[in-house]
Amino acid sequence: MITGKVSANDIMGPVGIVQAVGIISVNLGLFNLLPLPALDGGRILFVLAEAVRGKPLPPEKEGYIHYLGFLLLIALLIFATYRDILRIF
Repeated sequence: MITGKVSANDIMGPVGIVQAVGIISVNLGLFNLLPLPALDGGRILFVLAEAVRGKPLPPEKEGYIHYLGFLLLIALLIFATYRDILRIF
C-alpha cells in the first residue's frame, strides 16, 4: 500500500480469508472430479468402464494407468510451482 502496488481493496480480514478458503475448497473439489487417472474422477471413469465392459480391468493395468496419471499430476505441480517462483522474481 505504501509503494502503490496494492490498493486497500486487496486487503482481506478474517471474513475475506474464510470466503477465499471456501472458494479454494470448491475449486479443489471440482478439480478432483476431473476424469484423470489418480483423481476421484478417474476412479469414477474406471467404474463406468467396468460397468460397460461387464468385467473389471486387471489390477496391474489399472495401477499402471493411475501411476502414469499421478506422474503427470506431479509434473503439472512442479511446472506450476516453477512458474509461480518466476512470477515472484
